[in-house]
Formats: sequence, C-alpha cells, structure tokens
Amino acid sequence: MEIRIGVQDVAREVVVESELTGVEVRKLVEEAIAGPATLSLTDEHGHTVLIPGAKIGYVDIGAESRGRVGFGG
Repeated sequence: MEIRIGVQDVAREVVVESELTGVEVRKLVEEAIAGPATLSLTDEHGHTVLIPGAKIGYVDIGAESRGRVGFGG
C-alpha cells in the first residue's frame, strides 16, 4: 500500500510503500498526532521513516495492494 505524507515546512511529500493495512496505518498516524509521538513506518525493503507527529501536515493512505504482475524486485 502506498502512503503519502505531507510534512510541514518540507516541499516534497514522503512516499512509503508499506505492507501494513490501512487500519494499521491510520492507528499509527492518529497516535502520532494525538500526543508528543513520532510516526514510524517501515517500507517493503526494511527502511524506516520517522516523522514527528507535530509536523505531519496530511496523510494519504492508498488502496491496499492486490498483487503485482510482471517483472520486479
């Protein structure tokens, strides 16, 4: 699933491909925004992105991936 995050005072959005469900992502975002917490997301390749909850401008949670067709790695 593709997750796009707008961060305050940053021109580009952060894009993460994650294996989490939409419900899981939403819960993590809500927890980060509600208190002095950090949003921590790990992508499909094991890279972790940390964003201070107070700096999150918006989060766009894409549709869940069904399965990929073709060549890829």
